[in-house]
Amino acid sequence: MSQYVSRFAGTLAAPPRLRLPGRHRGPRRVAMLSVHTSPLHQPGTGDAGGMNVYIVELAKRLAAINVEVEIFTRATTGGLAPVVELAPGVLVRHVDAGPYEGLAKEELPAQLCAFTHGVMQAWAGHRSGHYDLVHSHYWLSGHVGWLAAERWGVPLVHTMHTMAKVKNAALAEGDTPEPPARVIGETQIVEAADRLIANTAEEADELSRFYDADPAKIAVVHPGVNLDHFRPADGRAAARARLGLPQDAFIPAFAGRIQPLKAPDILLRAAALLVDRDPSLRSRMVVPVVGGPSGSGLAKPEGLQKLAAKLGISDVVRFHPPVGQDRLADWFRAASVLVVPSYSESFGLVAIEAQAAGTPVVAAAVGGLPVAVRDDVTGFLVHGHDPADYARALERFVADPRLSDRMGAAAARHAGSFGWDTAASGTADVYTAAMHDHRHRATHDLRARDHRRRVRSHHG
Repeated sequence: MSQYVSRFAGTLAAPPRLRLPGRHRGPRRVAMLSVHTSPLHQPGTGDAGGMNVYIVELAKRLAAINVEVEIFTRATTGGLAPVVELAPGVLVRHVDAGPYEGLAKEELPAQLCAFTHGVMQAWAGHRSGHYDLVHSHYWLSGHVGWLAAERWGVPLVHTMHTMAKVKNAALAEGDTPEPPARVIGETQIVEAADRLIANTAEEADELSRFYDADPAKIAVVHPGVNLDHFRPADGRAAARARLGLPQDAFIPAFAGRIQPLKAPDILLRAAALLVDRDPSLRSRMVVPVVGGPSGSGLAKPEGLQKLAAKLGISDVVRFHPPVGQDRLADWFRAASVLVVPSYSESFGLVAIEAQAAGTPVVAAAVGGLPVAVRDDVTGFLVHGHDPADYARALERFVADPRLSDRMGAAAARHAGSFGWDTAASGTADVYTAAMHDHRHRATHDLRARDHRRRVRSHHG
């Protein structure tokens, strides 16, 4: 593993602060790239999800420690202002690349040339050295970042968020495999980047195992959670009153994009099993599904509603469109337990957000979720995706109504260590290290060229 990773009692500790010589300053301004999804979009639908939250929160916290951030994203609506101030020190730059609407993520590689042109146009209006570093998010942005970093003579830091080989190795039934072009693209970015930021040690291992990434280039920095938005606040009863939910109901909830990868169907199937085993639950259980269709789920946008009808639990399940962070926090507080049955998660930000709001989590033991959820303390981890296993985990909350409160209190304490300030500090350290190494290589290359020139002159 990299020098950024430390282990203690089987869990990951916060990444240590790097100690670099005083003359090696950190970045003043970072170009952050998010081609396929805007930080201004509502998470929970389309291609907007945890990555949007990650970019917004990270950029704000970096700006708070005097690292200005300019986020380049593809314009998806006509009439958008070319530049929007997201927060003090954070700008969002809209780049025209392809049609505003109706362009699937799978079609975006054909627009990367146009997007790169827009990024270069923005850069051309500045003096040399305007950006100290490029930080790209997801593989599409990585290809633009690769070219931009080389053209500007600055380091490239890349965060994968998800990886094709990892997703294909744990594909949900009926889901569409990631194409070979993405695998090739990710492999190229892993080779080109000066640093790779992984959310967890497991993701760092996957980078090395699936993509032969150099461990010395991998930095593990846990994502954070907005502890101002996601907190227990006035508790479960008040949240249920605001949402119009019954006070005494058992409420296992799902929140996120509705697609096979996120597996909300597993919660519905588990809920059907609970009702079969205890028919009285039909009148005292509510299953909220908060989110919108995304990815391959767009092919069957009504699929989950049809499944609920087929399972005979349409009267139990409530579908709600994506909501803002304040409202989402209320859904988390109102729930007895959040269910995260994903087939693949680089971290599972929603699991930390729910815990910060004081709600335990039942999650699949995949990706970064075993870091996000402390098994048997802040929730339960389930190995595999058998709905019966999830039903058994949920039955523990039904059998012991106070379990939600006990685990919820532990969950809030656990999530409190995942603040975005810590994530921003760790990310800034990665930037500084990347800049230091990049300057060192540039100096070495310059001296080597001078030496070759002198040798040729001596023998000329």
